Amino acid sequence: MGLVIIYSFLLLGGAAASQMLDLEPIRNTLTTITMICLSYIMVEVGLEFTLNKKKLKSYGWDYIVAATAAAFPWIICIAYFMIFFKMGLIEASLLGRFAAPTSAGILFTMMAAAGLGTTWLFRKARILAIFDDLDTILFMIPLQILFVGPKPHLIAVVFIMAVLLVYAYRYLHVLHWPTSTPLLLVYGSTIVFACQILEKTTHVALEILLPTFLLGCILYNPHDPNRPSKHKHEHMYLEPEKKGTRILDLLIKGGFMFLVGCSLPKIALGEVPLGVIAMHVVIVTVLINVGKCFPTFCYRKEASFKERMALSVAMFPRGEVGAGVLLISLGHGVNGLPVTIAVLSLALNLLLTGVFIMVVIWLVKDKVVSPETDPLHKIG
Repeated sequence: MGLVIIYSFLLLGGAAASQMLDLEPIRNTLTTITMICLSYIMVEVGLEFTLNKKKLKSYGWDYIVAATAAAFPWIICIAYFMIFFKMGLIEASLLGRFAAPTSAGILFTMMAAAGLGTTWLFRKARILAIFDDLDTILFMIPLQILFVGPKPHLIAVVFIMAVLLVYAYRYLHVLHWPTSTPLLLVYGSTIVFACQILEKTTHVALEILLPTFLLGCILYNPHDPNRPSKHKHEHMYLEPEKKGTRILDLLIKGGFMFLVGCSLPKIALGEVPLGVIAMHVVIVTVLINVGKCFPTFCYRKEASFKERMALSVAMFPRGEVGAGVLLISLGHGVNGLPVTIAVLSLALNLLLTGVFIMVVIWLVKDKVVSPETDPLHKIG
């Protein structure tokens, strides 16, 4: 819980710095560092993506549920920004996508720490959160095409993405490169600089979200639950990590949240009172989380109502990918009061993550397994 609060205040601190300081002279440097942090996070998300190719049909409904749970908050944000701020459809569509993705990293870590790592709830949330992120990343491509128009270089981007997707599926988690935190940072940085070189030489702007995610998909993951003989525990968060690695990971993710805040353009509030802004932030946050409740009405044959409700609440947390979408929106020139509300809503949602997890635990308290009684925790 403390970590989530820190992330939230770092995001707000960066937003404050963007308003109080003149960051334009170092804007390009800050953007590059931000994208490097984001690339590391997306490689990590891809590394956690698992797919049992022998049971592909079983994932069809899961993807529909995840995509629908991502679509409802997005549609709500589009309508809200258009109605109350007279935003154009395309701009609202691009900005509103920040509400779609569930924060997989934060969700997995906190649910495992809560003793839910071996439950149906955790397994289903893991699938939905990853599909949620993947759907958001893929959908950003046509959204950007709509935003800037059907330019030739975007057709090249679509072709490159299609090739990468096919390659990642064909070679899912087979590349035996080391996956320590420093090396994941190196891999992500390499992709960032490669994309920058590609843009300068060919004018093909390739966003780093999908390439870095797909690299993580290709990298070998010894914790893949589809390879039970290759690892001792169900997921990586039950296993200890070295202190230095944890610190570096926290610095990268905390730095990313701060830098996303720093990316916020200068805000001219005009005659809009702070109380009105706070009201919009609360309303948007509530509405997008209501939109995430679609899984409650699914999986009736697999789980009780409380478990399905807990699954929906588990999808509430927003984090790195949503912040990355905000960053891309800013890069395309989307600005104004709706951007401020989106950033503050993201921060508020982060602050509430601990509350969401407490609600999940309360709903499935009979399923919680303490580390002392967890048989998987004792292995090894």
